Amino acid sequence: MKIKENKKAPSLQLSGTKNTKFDLKKIKGKLIIYFYPKDDTPGCTLETKDFSKLYKKFKKIKCEVIGISKDSIESHKKFKKKYQIPFELLSDPNVKSQKKYGVWGMKSFMGKKFLGTIRSTIYIEKGVVKKIWSNVRVKGHAKKVFDFVNSYK
Repeated sequence: MKIKENKKAPSLQLSGTKNTKFDLKKIKGKLIIYFYPKDDTPGCTLETKDFSKLYKKFKKIKCEVIGISKDSIESHKKFKKKYQIPFELLSDPNVKSQKKYGVWGMKSFMGKKFLGTIRSTIYIEKGVVKKIWSNVRVKGHAKKVFDFVNSYK
């Protein structure tokens, strides 16, 4: 399934680092979800650290941030502790949510094709997808997302 802007966001219920089930229905305001391939790898670490640095600014504009990958809760907790990540990381081990959001697909690296997480960020407001960034380039991305959400009317 491919999600579309200005359409209702697909339901999302995943376990997270706060030892509770995250439920998208309970988020009433603004939310950034960034899907990333793997904990503690160079690009994912950089992206997560960038969102972490901007987290207080996101909170000031009443926007929550969460990261999702197929890593286990244990992996997420180590990653979160290592880099003092202030927001929740959700585990999607069977990639069901990634498929719902259209971020699980064919990738290629060094001539090899494989299925994997397509680095993507989704901005949701009041349960509606407002903006999709797909095939994200990490450098400067978190700042672009913040600037967009901050100026979004």
